[in-house]
Amino acid sequence: MREEALIKYEEALKAGRLEEARKYAQQAARLKDDMVEDAKRLLTLMGVPWVQAPSEGEAQAAHIVRRGDADLCASQDYDSLLFGAPSLVRNITISGRRKLPGRDEYVEVVPEIIELEELLRALGITREQLVDIGVLVGTDYNPKGVKGIGPKRAYELVRRYGSLEKAIEAGAVDISAFPVDPGEIKRIFLEPDVTDDYVIEWAEPDEEGVKAFLCDERDFSEERVEKALRRAREGLRRARKKVVRLTEFFG
Repeated sequence: MREEALIKYEEALKAGRLEEARKYAQQAARLKDDMVEDAKRLLTLMGVPWVQAPSEGEAQAAHIVRRGDADLCASQDYDSLLFGAPSLVRNITISGRRKLPGRDEYVEVVPEIIELEELLRALGITREQLVDIGVLVGTDYNPKGVKGIGPKRAYELVRRYGSLEKAIEAGAVDISAFPVDPGEIKRIFLEPDVTDDYVIEWAEPDEEGVKAFLCDERDFSEERVEKALRRAREGLRRARKKVVRLTEFFG
């Protein structure tokens, strides 16, 4: 999908269709190894703990929350719920209005918390059935889902037959619609590769180290970096006066 988006991006850019090019550029973006290593180094200098996931980052984050080592998962991707995140906070870094993809429309965006158990109770389904719905509609591992089946139809099928496998057995879902084994997709969500080998400990920020890394090695603006450090310093000062759980901001 990224390769296709890159081709379309280059075509749109060459034709001068800048808005279209911007859309495809976002779809074609890749995170390179050196970017990941830089992010780890910067977080360490800032005193922020990080965990190396053996596979999917969202799966590891969900695992950490389930173990009680964190309160919530922060992500824009609903896949966190399929990985079993007990609580998902969305839009944590977004406020105001957001443009809808491919449309000249905007919607108001506010932070929200989704509780998995509350969601499952409201829908009358299990987490495995939620994964079945996700597989029918489409996930990162089968992006197109099953043609002609949207969220409502997927929910109805899973409720009626009890599982994706039984819906396939009954002929309600065509197995040929899946480019990969749906059972393997389910396994990724229900039995993800995660680790318990991590330590989450905060440390004092190394401000001089941050400036040396960003300004001297990566040529960032010293004024902007210092401004960001001042904000971080003030945030730490306020946090030390009173420990506030993230959930209190949305209560």
